[in-house]
Amino acid sequence: MPAARPSLPHRRALHVCALLVCALAAPAFAAFAAEPAAPAPPPLAAFFDNAVFSEAELSPNGKFLAVRFSNDNKRDRLIVIDLASNATTVVAQFDDRDVNTFQWVNNERLVLDSTDKRIGQGDVVHGPGLFAVNRDGSHFRQLVHLTWAAFKQRSVTRITLPPDHYLVRQAGAQASDEVYLTNPKRDGVRENGDIKYVNLMRLNTVTGRAETVARPGPAVSWLLDHKGQPRLCVALENNIETIWYLDPSSNAWRTLASFDRYAGGKDAFTPLAFGPDGTLYVSSDAGKDKLALHTFDLASKRISAEPLVSLADYDFKGQLVTSGEKLLGVRYLSDAQATVWFDSKMKTLQASIDAALPSTVNLITPAARPDSPWVLVQSYSDQQPEYYALYNTDTGKFNGVGGTRERIVPAHMATQELVRLTASDGLALPAWLTLPNPAGPYQGKGQDQRKNLPMVVLVHGGPYLRGSEWGWSAESQFLASRGYAVLQPEFRGSTGFGNKHYKAGWKQWGLKMQDDIADATRWAIAQGIADPKRICIAGGSYGGYATLMGLVNDPALYKCGINWAGVTDIELLYTGHWSATSDATSAYLKYGAPVLIGDPDKDAAQLRATSPLLQAARITQPLLMAYGGADRRVPLYHGKKFYDAVKARNPDIDWVVYQEEGHGWSLPKNRIDFWGRVEKFLGRHIGTP
Repeated sequence: MPAARPSLPHRRALHVCALLVCALAAPAFAAFAAEPAAPAPPPLAAFFDNAVFSEAELSPNGKFLAVRFSNDNKRDRLIVIDLASNATTVVAQFDDRDVNTFQWVNNERLVLDSTDKRIGQGDVVHGPGLFAVNRDGSHFRQLVHLTWAAFKQRSVTRITLPPDHYLVRQAGAQASDEVYLTNPKRDGVRENGDIKYVNLMRLNTVTGRAETVARPGPAVSWLLDHKGQPRLCVALENNIETIWYLDPSSNAWRTLASFDRYAGGKDAFTPLAFGPDGTLYVSSDAGKDKLALHTFDLASKRISAEPLVSLADYDFKGQLVTSGEKLLGVRYLSDAQATVWFDSKMKTLQASIDAALPSTVNLITPAARPDSPWVLVQSYSDQQPEYYALYNTDTGKFNGVGGTRERIVPAHMATQELVRLTASDGLALPAWLTLPNPAGPYQGKGQDQRKNLPMVVLVHGGPYLRGSEWGWSAESQFLASRGYAVLQPEFRGSTGFGNKHYKAGWKQWGLKMQDDIADATRWAIAQGIADPKRICIAGGSYGGYATLMGLVNDPALYKCGINWAGVTDIELLYTGHWSATSDATSAYLKYGAPVLIGDPDKDAAQLRATSPLLQAARITQPLLMAYGGADRRVPLYHGKKFYDAVKARNPDIDWVVYQEEGHGWSLPKNRIDFWGRVEKFLGRHIGTP
């Protein structure tokens, strides 16, 4: 059964020494600071700046903790803490780049790649590279080059790989010096062409030598078993996905299943992981409405009749939790993250930690091969951004590690809940509702703080994904801190709520999907939450498209709109990439998009009728538009054409282009600038009763 999430989250007092604070002499974390009596609204940077602390991972034996951390506005670096002595070592840092992903190779060695958080997506000319280092900072070496130019200039390249090699985030046994990399082979253009297949390579992090794993077909992804050996290959030809299994008894590949990648079917499944005993765990709806966790019989090639984990209201999405040679439990997502434990000791441990931290979701990660009493605990709530701590199972005490948003005061944050309403055609419709905290800074003082509020209807992108989950969100919390209620509908087509809900959104752009958003808005009005004269619709990507169509379809419902990186014409998804190479594959545009969005030939009349571009003259409400100059998903061409069309009759258009950005804002300065514009725009149009 899913674990209940905490209610009424609040500031918790952890009487611990934050390891990074003590070791690095950094300023005390705000998580332990006294709260001001009359707080001002948090600055935009508190929500949209890069996090100082962003990831932590225990070594396989649980005796060391690797952390990605920065302070004093420096680059992200990799730090290792000896948990026995609290001794801290900076093992990897760059003058011109940031440490990005990392993982333990074994108890002595780590691998890491890099990024540059100071440049936008359009200015990226480097690959992430790959580096290895011992936990004491010794034996640092580069394994994969950052640029093709540097790679070609080197005289010895046989043990240093070119930039198109990427770390596989599957740890395996962590008992050798080896890791696995993927090497995509593209059709035509090296960086932008379609991927024909993806090679898997075994790499020794000490010698730098690599060998390619034999693949059975045009691979797109790979799965290692619990011992870290390649065991599964997913191949794709046109729209047909084939699952291949490397049988250890014969050391030969054999097929397990084939099905349509986009349409699915009752026999379709997604491989999740191999358990310690070799059991394959998969996610499948098995012909029912909701995805569940099943085992897969490798001999009979059948999905188990009964699921291991299923949820009444949600599709299963999660991962196995193992330690040593034992499957301890399964982490899953319902409204929030939770864990079902099969191991009695872990059940008891979860109960102890939850009792100590009763107001947060507490996710426990044990070491892969534990030889120490430490487990890593990740805690969060709708008001509390993620906070990491170590818990000692021998002493029952916590050691704080760090929080992702230390300038945020949870007691002043808004509350979030999942509400369930009914669409006009009877379909069940989930939606996330975030309401300003009466104890925090907000607009509209002197009125009922939870009723008749100005409201932002925030539409998620995708659209075929889940929009949100219970937890702290920068966008919704920022808007709530400025006094706005925030409504985020999980309209039909959103994933995570069952097959019926998902497929009901096929070919419904601007139609039933749009009706769901309007129905949710009217529900908020009927509940007395939203002031019907002060509602703005907003969103990015598909959410930007829905914003424009909302202004077209329901002009009396929305006072204004905010669209960033939004699609302005569905036909342009197929034809409008003359100014940039699309990051959508030709296979998706040929086989997937016509099923999910609409066929450009067969559904041409519908796509014209649901084109914001062709109906731009109908939009008379104030509109804020923002696009990235280097966007390959929705090129700037979309925005420019629409801006020219709408500006002819609507003088109240705010327009901004972030030339170095892609599909979204990667740079803090641009996130802060954009949401500052949003704040002023909303203040002008719906911020005053």
